[in-house]
Amino acid sequence: MQQELRKKTRAAHLAYLEGALSQVVVAGPLLDDKGEPIGSMLLMEFPDYRAAVAFAADDPYAKAGLFASVAITPWRQVLPPRPES
Repeated sequence: MQQELRKKTRAAHLAYLEGALSQVVVAGPLLDDKGEPIGSMLLMEFPDYRAAVAFAADDPYAKAGLFASVAITPWRQVLPPRPES
């Protein structure tokens, strides 16, 4: 049932992420040992925690109830070094 809902919602989820592509560092499904999706992992840049929470809440997968939980954790890139802006 979850896989069917995921398939039905996938195009909207991908379009949502593509709309924020400038903020995406890396994104993709988490897989079980058979290669089947069991969740999602998004590493994104946001100006603050509140913006990250709002983005996660508006994800079509979240609105469809596909996420049993969502963890939003601050992160800092160390390697590879980023060029100075």
